[in-house]
Amino acid sequence: MTNRFLLLLALAAPAFSQLTPAATWATHAANEYQAYPNLTYVTASGIEQKLDIYKRRDPGPHPTLIYYHGGFWAAGNKEGALMTLMPWFEMGWNEVNVEYRLARVALAPAAVEDCLCALKFVVAQAKTYDVDVNRIVVTGESAGGHLALTTGMVPASTGLDNECTGPRIPKVAAIINWFGITDVNDVIDGPNRRDIAATWLGSLPDRVEIARRVSPLTYVRAGLPPILTVHGDADPTVPYPEAVSLHKALDQAGVPNQLVTVPGGKHGNFTPEERTKIFLTIREFLAKNGLAGKS
Repeated sequence: MTNRFLLLLALAAPAFSQLTPAATWATHAANEYQAYPNLTYVTASGIEQKLDIYKRRDPGPHPTLIYYHGGFWAAGNKEGALMTLMPWFEMGWNEVNVEYRLARVALAPAAVEDCLCALKFVVAQAKTYDVDVNRIVVTGESAGGHLALTTGMVPASTGLDNECTGPRIPKVAAIINWFGITDVNDVIDGPNRRDIAATWLGSLPDRVEIARRVSPLTYVRAGLPPILTVHGDADPTVPYPEAVSLHKALDQAGVPNQLVTVPGGKHGNFTPEERTKIFLTIREFLAKNGLAGKS
């Protein structure tokens, strides 16, 4: 029995002699990144708002991703979004994972204000965390996609960054919008109203005007950073036509942009094969716009 066991072990050994490429990368990632959790980037409504920074250990500056979680501005947290960031780690980007005031703490436009403050904080701390200020990309899913769009599109003239000190709103290098809301009134009081989304504006008397003020479609104009939108054409939560409207408006304004349609795709939860295709497209889009990560 002993000899047979040793023989089987010897035959099995080659199978364990090397890791898969993905497993090899995972074992190296811990040495490649240093985490700085729960940094306060602004105090608003009497509450410290936090973000996590994952910085590459090798000398920078490095391209940096800022991520905003979803939840219709009323739910979710940054910790729940961590696994979504994995493809960006593999691409060699610094990463910033942001929390912001939800509707139960502060109504609109609080979340937009916070996300702009997070961007300003990252730029102000660029030397500390090896951030390449010319290669900052903002992204998020659903409400996070909306917040990525507003962070990259809102002009300083709106005053939506007045919650935090420092220079005016920095310009980002690109926006990756995953099925984000582009017309807030559509999901607040329009034909595609969602009750959880409506809590973000509560009973504010000027809710229609505020919805317009925090809608990405309001700020479409020439000179915006490149924008890539990912959206399933069967999304039951954020209507696919919102993505189409943004794409058409950006085209008319001459803004470099791309709409990636997932046939039959719902509200995220795309298959591994679909996500692989999406990230290959994102890589191509970034490279085309001078934003490739590590080689």
